[in-house]
Amino acid sequence: MSGHRLGARWRRRRPLRTRLALAATAAVALVAVGVCAAAFLVVRGALYRQLDLSLTQSARLAAQRNPDSGPETLSGECRFLAAPACAEVVPADPARDPRQPYLLPVDPAARAVAAGTQAPYYTAIVHEGHPARMLTTDYAKGRALQVALRADTVEDGIARAAWWLALTAAAGVLLAGLLGYWVARTGLAPVTRLTATAERIAATRDPRHRIELPPPGPGKGAEDEITRLAGSFNTMLGELEQSVTAQRRLVADASHELRTPLTALRTNAELLARGDRLTPEQRERASLALGRQLREVTGLVNDLIELARDEEPQLLVEQVRLVPLVEYCAGAARGHWPGVAFRVRVEPHAGAAVVAGVPARLSRLLGNLLDNAAKFSPAGEEVEVALTLRGDGGTELTVRDHGPGIADSDLPYVFDRFYRAGAARALPGSGLGLAMARQIARAHEAELTAEAAPGGGAVFRLTFGEAG
Repeated sequence: MSGHRLGARWRRRRPLRTRLALAATAAVALVAVGVCAAAFLVVRGALYRQLDLSLTQSARLAAQRNPDSGPETLSGECRFLAAPACAEVVPADPARDPRQPYLLPVDPAARAVAAGTQAPYYTAIVHEGHPARMLTTDYAKGRALQVALRADTVEDGIARAAWWLALTAAAGVLLAGLLGYWVARTGLAPVTRLTATAERIAATRDPRHRIELPPPGPGKGAEDEITRLAGSFNTMLGELEQSVTAQRRLVADASHELRTPLTALRTNAELLARGDRLTPEQRERASLALGRQLREVTGLVNDLIELARDEEPQLLVEQVRLVPLVEYCAGAARGHWPGVAFRVRVEPHAGAAVVAGVPARLSRLLGNLLDNAAKFSPAGEEVEVALTLRGDGGTELTVRDHGPGIADSDLPYVFDRFYRAGAARALPGSGLGLAMARQIARAHEAELTAEAAPGGGAVFRLTFGEAG
């Protein structure tokens, strides 16, 4: 267990490039050693087969020269490499052995071959201090023939083959190490750049850094996994940069928007602190102004908290009927804006329209749209609310006012946080209502757009998809 822990600790401390290079080197080295070992066995087998073939031919020649000879030595010239094979005849019965000692070693297996109870076989022996190869085969009834040849050349060939193959394996291991290091260095270069970029971002807290990617030249195949990882990391950095930029802009805009109402609050609070110097009418006006400004600041802070989350809270979703919801929101708007007329028109087929959503959040969305329309409606004009069915099965809710409308230069920004067109800067509000309305719409998989209305005014379209 301790060895396993030490190995795991070593792997964690080594760079990935080193581990990959070692793994590639080990794999290639294993293949190289295996190939060299297999080649050695093939060469060794081929050399011995050639020697065995020579022994078989020598045994045939010895048997042809004196097929009826008794137990004796036929040839004893194994001392010389260039001499013919040395041979002797061995009887099955040791009592029939000749008086002279045998030139070649005789063992019980040779007697068994002579008796016909064992198949011929080859043996590696040492004859007069030299390596030799001996064949024991059947010769005649009750006799066996032993033939031997010097094996010096074969042993030398095997030794040379082993040396060259060992040298080749060593060179292969060294080459594998170099190639493994090169492959690891080249293949992990994007990972190295990714790591360096991540460390630079962590040190500088600046998400504008990017990883350099190879240019997508013509004729190149699909990107590899490392390049796709680097591209995904760059995409993530882009999203992070946008998030950080939006957060900084939100903080800057919020501080700018809060500065004026907070200054007014402090002024009215200081004024009320010297209430003994004010007339009752002045004190009443200051109290009303202070209460109104407190409500504005409270609403602004609440809106900022909701928008800063950049997502809708996970509330209970239910099937919401749009007609009662629209009528309720229009009634509430009439109470907030008594000088503005709100007219609701429901298409006959849209009376049963139902969407999946959170009633409180949808009410906030419609309330923001109606408040925005009422704020820009001139005296004597009405805000038109229409609920219709689309041809694709979806539902569309439009809110139109007859005010000054939206300039073409302002249309791309009407849903941005704190954005206020030139015509709206003199009106009350923080510039967060439409941004919150779009956020709620997206959370309900709906689309909220704005456009200039024919004949003047602005139209906001809230489009729901087909009910599931």
